[in-house]
Amino acid sequence: MSQDIICFLPSFRIKMKWPWVWIKLCWLCPTLVYGGKVLVFPVDMSHWVNMKVIIEELHSRGHQVSVVRSSNSWYIKETSPFYTSVTLDIEFGLEEEFITTYLARLLEIQRERKSVWARFKLEMEQTELASEINRKTCKMLELLFENKDLIQSLRDTKYDLVLTDPATPGGVIFAHYLRLPFVFNVRWTSQGEGHFSIAPSPLSYVPMTGTELSDKMSFLERLLNVIVFGLTQMQIAQFVLPHYVALTEKYLGPDVDYFSLFQAADLWLMRVDFVFEFPRPTMPNVIYMGGFQCKDAKPLPQHLEEFVQSSGEHGVIIMSLGTLIGELPHDLADEIAAAFAKLPQKVIWRYKGDRPATLGNNTLLVDWLPQNDLLGHPKTKLFVSHGGTNGIYESIYHGVPIVGIPFVFDQADNLSRVRAKGAAMVVDISELDSKAFQTVIQEVLHEPSYRMNMQRLSRLHRDQPMKRLDTALFWIEFVMRHKGAAHLRTESYRLPWYSYHSVDVVLFLLTVTLLILFIFALIRCLCCKLCLRPKKDKKVIEKSKWHSN
Repeated sequence: MSQDIICFLPSFRIKMKWPWVWIKLCWLCPTLVYGGKVLVFPVDMSHWVNMKVIIEELHSRGHQVSVVRSSNSWYIKETSPFYTSVTLDIEFGLEEEFITTYLARLLEIQRERKSVWARFKLEMEQTELASEINRKTCKMLELLFENKDLIQSLRDTKYDLVLTDPATPGGVIFAHYLRLPFVFNVRWTSQGEGHFSIAPSPLSYVPMTGTELSDKMSFLERLLNVIVFGLTQMQIAQFVLPHYVALTEKYLGPDVDYFSLFQAADLWLMRVDFVFEFPRPTMPNVIYMGGFQCKDAKPLPQHLEEFVQSSGEHGVIIMSLGTLIGELPHDLADEIAAAFAKLPQKVIWRYKGDRPATLGNNTLLVDWLPQNDLLGHPKTKLFVSHGGTNGIYESIYHGVPIVGIPFVFDQADNLSRVRAKGAAMVVDISELDSKAFQTVIQEVLHEPSYRMNMQRLSRLHRDQPMKRLDTALFWIEFVMRHKGAAHLRTESYRLPWYSYHSVDVVLFLLTVTLLILFIFALIRCLCCKLCLRPKKDKKVIEKSKWHSN
């Protein structure tokens, strides 16, 4: 209803002559928001895809959006009809060559036979990347804070809030420096999965990222979960915190705790839906919008529509490995192409590498594909995915089962969640060959339960009182209207760890209990001595009498 009023106002304004009518209209419509000013501090690459959706919707509602970007951003363009860019003459992103080399190294490790050593190498490579990102982020912030003219210009603009992705802490620290309310577009923080930074996370049924566990764990699985949690905390202490201690002390003050910076966020727009995620404790200022970028399919370009229609009753398989993995090692690409060539379905494969030698006539290679529109096409039977959250939510939205090939980061965990709900199968890259890949694809295609389970998830995902994007925008505007949302934010982050876990209370109660027990024991001992003394004296007197006789 508020949208209809907003659209009606511009044409109605010319006819309005009485100020009291305007006052009454504003009184009747208290939820209308003036055109606010939003400063966006995003994360590049696939994270930008999500942020861009929110920015475009903010712009459509009359808000002014400014986006902080570096001069070497991959996806964040300097010019856009939806935002004004604040381009920093600082190259704080990761270079394309570095990412390409890094991903090739990870693929090489992933293809080794499964072993503890291979897993250790994989973790060390990912830790090294995280350390490099933190080093560059820290350097970027230092240069930014020293640019007094730019800082003053941003202060003079008088932004209403900062919208940021805390996968890197740049936007978090910057919002604190500007003393502005801030909202997270989040699934990950620099410390891991977002919930672990703000909500109670019992390790008995909340699995750690990287374990591929569900919320139903055996004793050994719970033991593994606790060990991984401990190792993760050690990694954070060694490879994350050291980068920011001196920086936050210099620019935010000596009493600032790094973790409290995140917990002080007014609102967490969490890219999570419990149709996909396992249930877990949460907090009042966490708003769930998983799949907010999903939408109904639009008509395909003519050449793709003709190719899809040529599949007949067999249908189409879509394959995409996300924004980062555009090509694969030649032998691996040949194995995948050979498996596709033996299928009766048509295949549309987003692939930028050299044409595989085993590519069949049923497979179309494209540099780019309209993934959402293809997944929403009635002839699409299967989605072969690396396990990125955007693709998984689009599959859930359109009810298309998945065959997963996880490579790096959270992809294996994402796919394990869909597999646990009976809507996907996963192929380990170390065991992938044409025969194994073809077998898995045929299993998902011909076993009806996979499609039925995914369609059930789709019905649950769609059954919401309002669109997730509208929910996200309502809460962003809520923070703008009220200059924050402190009433939803827990104050637990101000407590030291021993108070948060009531260690001091337990120790106090234990001390009091021991003290009471000690006093009772002392009193009992004294009573026993007093009771025994007369008997002893009587025996001595009787003995002396006996001797005298």
